Amino acid sequence: MEIKSKVLIAGGTGYLGKRLVKASLGQGHETYVLYRPEIGVDIEKVQMLLSFKEQGAHLVQGSFNDRQSLVNAVRLVDVVICAISGVHIRSHQILLQLKLVDAIKEAGNVKRFLPSEFGTDPAKMENAMEPGRVTFEDKMVVRKAIEDAGIPFTYVSANCFAGYFLGGLCQPGHIIPSREHVSILGSGDEKAIYVDEDDIATCTIMAIDDPRTLNKTLYIMPPKNILSQREVVQIWEKLIGKELRKSSISSGEFLASMREQDYAEQVGLTHYYHVCYEGCLTKFEIGNEGEEASKLYPEVKYTTVEEYMKRYL
Repeated sequence: MEIKSKVLIAGGTGYLGKRLVKASLGQGHETYVLYRPEIGVDIEKVQMLLSFKEQGAHLVQGSFNDRQSLVNAVRLVDVVICAISGVHIRSHQILLQLKLVDAIKEAGNVKRFLPSEFGTDPAKMENAMEPGRVTFEDKMVVRKAIEDAGIPFTYVSANCFAGYFLGGLCQPGHIIPSREHVSILGSGDEKAIYVDEDDIATCTIMAIDDPRTLNKTLYIMPPKNILSQREVVQIWEKLIGKELRKSSISSGEFLASMREQDYAEQVGLTHYYHVCYEGCLTKFEIGNEGEEASKLYPEVKYTTVEEYMKRYL
């Protein structure tokens, strides 16, 4: 009988975190969810934690302001996954992750750590624009701390979360597809990669005990979901039986509009720029430092873009 790793998930009540908890339990792992005493009266998070408990997860209290509580939590498991959202706030997320790295180093028992990445591979974004490059720089700081501490790792690059990109037809600031109009970013022909959030969680959990992903980056790139914005729009038009009115936004117009936003918005919009105007997700080769999930796990039925978008009908 295969022995499954025990898994601790930090950020388990978040957008991706709750899916990681579900996937970990679903794949038979003894699953621990870290919760902070600072949760206060956030009743929705409390109810979610209780639902995890009902499904068989263990709830473990630990504070990032209490190093020993983190060490104690880490000592319960073999694998630690961090899913704390950055939400474009510099320093907060990175400080929390560095505290977690220190706790893992002190505990000395963790066989694999997966830090909170899950988007664009920061190692491929050395030339990213300001201010968006701060996100990639912060992630590289965490990577350096992990590797300097000699902690076994897997980094996950899941590209574009389907809910954020497909829901808005790749338009920033939109999460429900219009039935009337769409703004095409540039030519609309640059390819991106859209991944169902549940598929991200499934692949992530499959990777934690996989020796092929040890000390490597797992890229989640379902071949059928490598599409341009125009192709995404065409799929939606086919589903609704109607052609949308289209206007275009040049790169210059996009950048000018971006600079009028506050700092946090600029960080997020910079990422859209690299993805939709430059095609940064598809213009590199996966070297020896990485593995591609659909090749490692062909048994996973990855949700296609069309299947995902049917939920909006």
